[in-house]
Amino acid sequence: MEKFVEERKAFTEYLQIEKNASPYTIHFYQRDIESFFEFLNKEGIIQLGEVDYAVIRVFLTEQYDQKLSRRTVSRKLSSLRTFYRFLEREEIVTSNPFISVSLPKMDKPIPDFLYQEELEKLFHVSDTSTPLGERNQALLEILYATGMRVSECKKLTLQDIDFSLGTVLIHGKGRKERYVPFGRFAQEALEAYINNGRNSLLQKSNQTNDTVFLNARGAPLTPRGISTILEQMVKNAALTIHVTPHMLRHTFATHLLNEGADLRSVQELLGHEHLSSTQIYTHVTKDHLRNIYMNSHPRA
Repeated sequence: MEKFVEERKAFTEYLQIEKNASPYTIHFYQRDIESFFEFLNKEGIIQLGEVDYAVIRVFLTEQYDQKLSRRTVSRKLSSLRTFYRFLEREEIVTSNPFISVSLPKMDKPIPDFLYQEELEKLFHVSDTSTPLGERNQALLEILYATGMRVSECKKLTLQDIDFSLGTVLIHGKGRKERYVPFGRFAQEALEAYINNGRNSLLQKSNQTNDTVFLNARGAPLTPRGISTILEQMVKNAALTIHVTPHMLRHTFATHLLNEGADLRSVQELLGHEHLSSTQIYTHVTKDHLRNIYMNSHPRA
């Protein structure tokens, strides 16, 4: 639709330049705003300043009539609130009507995580006498050791790893960077892979690159490739669970909290902008503490 082209363009530039938003984030903002523009066109609203609380309620009713989840509606509202905050700042509108609209309460899903026994089986399944086995072991160790996202793991370069300090520089969402430490097991697996298996894999490609994790042809692994590797490891370990790279991130956070790490530290290690994102893991800590209490307190 041709209306509001300039406003949309200015907002996109704001997200790119001032907010350092990732292309993925910008895509969702644009999609949410576009659906709102389509609604305004259908309602005959030709000025963004005409939108008020009543218009927003009609918009929300339509969203729920489409059987959209509360999570999706909440995301749309959040996108539009940010959009109108920008419009207000640029004096395109005089007020932000989305400020008075509360986000729908969402059921917070309990993140899936692996128990220590399940992890141990995965750690012993790779044949580390082969280049691919060394790679798989290093991949598993670093994902669990750092809790990084699969998109961050894909971008990892040799220069990002500091073996002398035992830290890795992770390039996160929105161009944010963070240093995360890793332990002895991850270090040994990474060193073995980088010094041996990775060189063997790289020889299969006629190109040079500094990406840490390579596929069987010597090219950088894709997120789908990482998921496939984990699926095969689970199959080889004869586990009856479905494991994703993100589940290792959940496991990383859950195990740290269960062992006494504070929430703020885990937030920083995960690269979460808001503490509320990290708090989804506290349910496991509460269960863990309850079990300790019930098993230890004399009058439990």
